[in-house]
Amino acid sequence: MDSRASSASAGACEPCGAHNSEVFSSVRIWFDPSESHRVGDRPDYRFSLANERTFLAWLRTGLALIGGGLAVAQFLSGGIARNALALVLLGLGGLVAVRALDHWARSERAIRQGGELPPSRFPAVLALLVAFGAGALVAMVLAGKVGR
Repeated sequence: MDSRASSASAGACEPCGAHNSEVFSSVRIWFDPSESHRVGDRPDYRFSLANERTFLAWLRTGLALIGGGLAVAQFLSGGIARNALALVLLGLGGLVAVRALDHWARSERAIRQGGELPPSRFPAVLALLVAFGAGALVAMVLAGKVGR
């Protein structure tokens, strides 16, 4: 019974090890652009520049969320709701920035290899979270929690 448990746990760790290696490889590409240039063929520059513009747009979105979090923390009256909303917006802004970097690196690799661009559910999730945040702000305005 112990041998089955150890072999099952060893089998469970094998995919984890492969996944960790893939994650570290992706992180290395973030900080070493020459690494992505060694993969595949040189693409049409317009595709790489479009990928970079998309990355910069996501960074602007992250900065806007961070600015929104700071505005909530500064201008709404104190309380748990204010702190929670500010922290969610700040955290979401940071998450968007990291996600933008990861998506840029994976897209650049796919462009160079002539493959499919990586799919992403993140825009839909972000849109729902922003809509939820807007609803929370409307509720706080209607409850008179703003401007005191």
